[in-house]
Amino acid sequence: MQAALRITTKVLPGNKIEIELPESEIGDTVDVFVILPEKPKVKRRSAIEIIEEVHAKCTPKSAEEIDKQLQEERDSWDS
Repeated sequence: MQAALRITTKVLPGNKIEIELPESEIGDTVDVFVILPEKPKVKRRSAIEIIEEVHAKCTPKSAEEIDKQLQEERDSWDS
């Protein structure tokens, strides 16, 4: 049976890695497999989806409530 060794290392500057093999001799030939970590996929949303999400989180206001809020804002300008 073939021997296998799992080594975790960090990527060094220049996108290089360095590994040390405990049981090998100079000149030995080895196979190296690099498994890159999975990066989460970012789901792209349309502008419509974002607007719908915002509207779903907001409580609807009546025309009177909006008028009152606008008037309060206008009144604050005079202060």
